[in-house]
Amino acid sequence: MEVSLALYQSVSLDQIQNNCRFPSSFHKVFRTKPLFSGYCSRFNRRKRGNPFDKIKCSSLEQGLQPRRPKPKPSRNTTPELKETEETRVKRPSVGLCSQIEKLALCNRYREALELFEILELEGGFDVGLRTYDALVSACIGLGSVQAVKRVFNYMASNGFEPDQYMSNRVLLMHVKCGMMIDARNIFDEMPEKNLISWNTIIVGLVDIGNYLEAFRLFLLMWEEFSDCGSRTFATMIRASAGLELISVGRQLHSCAVKSGVGDDIFVSCALIDMYSKCGSIEDAQWVSDDMPEKTTVGWNSIIAGYALHGYSEEALGMFYEMRDSGAKMDHFTFSMIIRICSRLASVEYAKQAHAGLIRYGFGSDIVANTALVDFYSKWGRIEDAKHVFDRMPCKNTISWNAVIAGYGKHGRGTEAVELFEQMLREKMRPNHVTFLAVLSACSYSRLYESGWEIFQSMSRDHKIKPRAMHYACMIELLGQEGLLDEAFALIRAAPFNPTANMWAALLTASRINGNLELGKFAAEKLYGMEPEKLCNYVVLMNIYNQSGRLMEAAAVLQTLRRKGLRMLPVCSWIVVNKQSHVFLSGDKSHVQTDEIYKKVDSLVNQISKHGYVPTEKTLLPDVDEQEQRVLLYHSEKLAVAFGLLNTRNGSPLQIVQSHRICNDCHNAIKMIALVTRREIVVRDASRFHHFKHGSCSCGDYW
Repeated sequence: MEVSLALYQSVSLDQIQNNCRFPSSFHKVFRTKPLFSGYCSRFNRRKRGNPFDKIKCSSLEQGLQPRRPKPKPSRNTTPELKETEETRVKRPSVGLCSQIEKLALCNRYREALELFEILELEGGFDVGLRTYDALVSACIGLGSVQAVKRVFNYMASNGFEPDQYMSNRVLLMHVKCGMMIDARNIFDEMPEKNLISWNTIIVGLVDIGNYLEAFRLFLLMWEEFSDCGSRTFATMIRASAGLELISVGRQLHSCAVKSGVGDDIFVSCALIDMYSKCGSIEDAQWVSDDMPEKTTVGWNSIIAGYALHGYSEEALGMFYEMRDSGAKMDHFTFSMIIRICSRLASVEYAKQAHAGLIRYGFGSDIVANTALVDFYSKWGRIEDAKHVFDRMPCKNTISWNAVIAGYGKHGRGTEAVELFEQMLREKMRPNHVTFLAVLSACSYSRLYESGWEIFQSMSRDHKIKPRAMHYACMIELLGQEGLLDEAFALIRAAPFNPTANMWAALLTASRINGNLELGKFAAEKLYGMEPEKLCNYVVLMNIYNQSGRLMEAAAVLQTLRRKGLRMLPVCSWIVVNKQSHVFLSGDKSHVQTDEIYKKVDSLVNQISKHGYVPTEKTLLPDVDEQEQRVLLYHSEKLAVAFGLLNTRNGSPLQIVQSHRICNDCHNAIKMIALVTRREIVVRDASRFHHFKHGSCSCGDYW
């Protein structure tokens, strides 16, 4: 792919200003000349006093007053004079400070700060720059806001006057620990600012998502220095990606090329990420191809770009290119590939990625292993997911959420609740996603009492306010128990306006329980909120159909046609011998069509002897006899028949489909699992259905 460099040549500050839409108060800051037309005059610098004189850490404003600096002894003080408040001198602390410096050098930050407490408590010690530098490293290493406040207050109370290097270190300490308000105050009061000072505060602003302010400071820095390094360009390109302004990103690309850092690895990776996020995968590929040498980060960036745009197969192909090139793969590489395999439903590729994860020494990585747990859960390998989870040496909340959700979707709600309770016993703090996972598990497995208790414990015990998705789970759970009045009361009692998901849950509950009036009421609410969503109309048609009101069902059909909505063809697929086979209802394009249809007919004859009766009622009143015949060959039946023909006896089958399984196919596959003595797993648009011995894990409620 070849892109003309002329695309990135015409750049000016006013273009960046206009694209970023800065407030009018900032307009006087910007100039309209090109960025590289010459050096701008520097700001008039003026010396200031100690920058700490005017800056107070936020903790000081809350009433924590620093110690007053000790007055220096006068020149006429005699050695015999007793030490008083007026004549106290700072004591040397060579041994203590040396120990602090050594501990920080060995990354024993907590111990270094424990020794620092002696300085705080006793006071009067003469602390040098090297010791303060070590304490700053300890604060950054621990990421402790409280430690930052302690060290900063000690500096201020002891009259420490930092040089340029130490001012930048103090600024970095606040930025790294997320104290951006204090960092900005320190930056504004610095008597001298160099490129490191500007870069530190700009990176901090980009990290917290304040992209516009980062651009404002970047332009001020450019006015003063007319130059910046590759890291600065990479940071600002990242900011343009955050704003999703590809034009600004291209201008920065031009600036980087003119500055001679266009081939820098940090700039190139930032450009790949920016172009990908702004929707131009072609430009991202061009930058990737133009890199003199692709590093791990470079490969990861372009693979992530393709995955972001849904080009999963292309992303997987680039992964193999990366492997064949000899580039080093890291845990992020494998995490991406596992997620890509999840999209492709490729268990074999995921197993290869799992093996590579272990082979390259990332077997204990929490991010990659959590991705594996999620993958195996989504693709019917819940035992494999639990095996990976149990072997993880360290787990976080996301890991627990993945395994709890996996058990819930597989209809194993009791185990999901047990895992949730184990999570609490291990002092892991649940979040709203955790509760969604466990409440969904209760809903899938009809665990009414457990679900209600967990729902109430959210605000009572964990101080987490239930959201609309949690209410939707409870409405579905109440609907399963036939408690429609209670479900409707829960909607009315919600502390916010009911969402579409809540009304959809009530509509589904009304369909299952045959409550036409409540279903119509919920459907009317949904029509007002989601007038173009097809599934709402289909559910209402099912309600009318089940109650024998075919004229009303026909009226809903007319509404669909008037709105231009139509049901898209649905499909099911199965992977056999590492190859996917896709089927549509009534499909006759497969090379084994004759064998598949004969197998379906044979299976229907077999299961009819066990009580199976094909559904006689049609969804719509105008389905003719030929279309009724097609209903006997739904896509899931064809996929099951193909799987039985092409796999060994006794092996399980796994079907994936783009829609919810219909009632007729659900009943048929239950009987097929019984007569063939096979376990058949169907992953539909809602959940997993494990068919075994003539029953389904969903309990016939889906």
